Amino acid sequence: MLTALSIRNVVLIEALDLEFAPGLGVLTGETGAGKSILLDSLGLALGMRADSGLVRNGEAQASVTASFEPGGAGARIAALAEESGLEVEPGEPILIRRTLKADGGSRAFLNDQPCSVALLREIGAMLVEIHGQHDDRGLLNPAGHRALLDSFGRCDSAGVAQAYAAWRAAADALEAARIDIANAARDRDYLTHVVAELQAFDPQPGEEAQLAEERAMMQKGARLLDDLSAIETLFGGSEGGLAQLRQAARRLDRIGAEHPLLQQALALLDRALIDASEAEDVLTQAAEALNADPARLEAVEARLFDLRALARKHQVQADDLAALAEELAAKLARIEAGEEGLAALEASERATRAAYEETARTLSERRTEAAARLDRAVAGELAPLKLDAAKFRTSVEPLPTSQWGAGGADRVEFLISTNPGAPFAPLTKIASGGELSRFILALKVALAEQGAVQTMIFDEIDRGVGGAVASAIGDRLARLAEAKGGNESQVVVVTHSPQVAARGGSHMLIAKSSEGTVTRTDVKPLDEAGRREEIARMLSGADITAEARAQADRLLERV
Repeated sequence: MLTALSIRNVVLIEALDLEFAPGLGVLTGETGAGKSILLDSLGLALGMRADSGLVRNGEAQASVTASFEPGGAGARIAALAEESGLEVEPGEPILIRRTLKADGGSRAFLNDQPCSVALLREIGAMLVEIHGQHDDRGLLNPAGHRALLDSFGRCDSAGVAQAYAAWRAAADALEAARIDIANAARDRDYLTHVVAELQAFDPQPGEEAQLAEERAMMQKGARLLDDLSAIETLFGGSEGGLAQLRQAARRLDRIGAEHPLLQQALALLDRALIDASEAEDVLTQAAEALNADPARLEAVEARLFDLRALARKHQVQADDLAALAEELAAKLARIEAGEEGLAALEASERATRAAYEETARTLSERRTEAAARLDRAVAGELAPLKLDAAKFRTSVEPLPTSQWGAGGADRVEFLISTNPGAPFAPLTKIASGGELSRFILALKVALAEQGAVQTMIFDEIDRGVGGAVASAIGDRLARLAEAKGGNESQVVVVTHSPQVAARGGSHMLIAKSSEGTVTRTDVKPLDEAGRREEIARMLSGADITAEARAQADRLLERV
């Protein structure tokens, strides 16, 4: 609900602060007083196109601030603000501000936080509906007719949305599987060859390091064998070191008894013979260990080279070849089992589609029933609004399969026929300006019977009518502004009709004044006496007569 509007330096308005109440509020004033400036100012705050011509002559900047109690829209506004990185507590008052520079630049603010104009426009649509002679939004936009009918008929589309989501998920899974199988099938021969090659080679994790280590040891052994052979030559044979030591030991043994030192030398020589013999045995063992089988070395080198070549071929590390073999084997298995899996996905898609169709069919039946009730409700509003020759119809037609969605399988559109026998067509293609405004009012009243409505602003909806029709318009505007379901409603109407003005719960007068070369537009709230005088002026013109005042009293007494 709009609670306040503050305007600075907009066209003829220098400074204006207005407060708004629930219920029906009316704005009146002489033609040219500046009623359109108020709506243009509010539109600016709500994110409409910024025109630098709105900036008051001689001023650098204009600004408009609108305050709202969000009511039922609070949670949605808070969520939308959070998506944009702004902080708004659900249910807290909403402050929308827009500044406009004389050079055309503008800035937008939500609760004093800078934001985009697009965000203001989206939030504004949740808070206010503005209906004028050339309004092309809201009720005139067929895109929103289905949601309006669902709200009127309490047609819950949540089940359809869930069924649609399940169907789309199944259909997407089926399509993805078909694409995967088609792509994989083209690779079947390649996969078969690669898997056979990898499985035949049977690479093992860590095998590269093991083979490289074994190869390095064998290559090192080949280099050491030559030195070992020379050492063994020094030890062995008749001329070898051990033979000479033994010969020396035998000679010392014969003469060792001749002197104690010779006996000591013999003992040391015997020990040396033992150590040398053991060394010879160890050298023999070392030679055997280092004496690698050339065939084994060749086999190790061949395996290592093939392993690395295979890794380069598949652009992986050698240790990853085993995992690659398992992965490709599994992919090949999926291809071979693909038809069976595809059949299961096709069955799931058929089942979820059938469930969606059944749920959508039930929703369509409810919409058709609700459409008949809405048609009757609107028909009851047409005659008092001097539209008794017109007919209203809510068209509920099936959509082509390609356009089915979370909202169901129906196209909903509001149609009218303005003359007997004339074909039904969309509102905007048949109704004149005055008829269009009254059709909108009839629709709004019919739809409002089923629940709370947003804040609505009507711009001269009563243009071109008077008497009983104007009275009927005022009556319906007042009904539209009544609180429903414990929620306060608000309707603001710019009017030239005294019958409509008399129905207002609050009344503001828009007046233009001039001082020299300066012209200003001001707005002031009227008390009961002021209302009586303004309604009398609307009845008689500039010269207010006693009869006009008496007629104004009668209009006010009827409320």
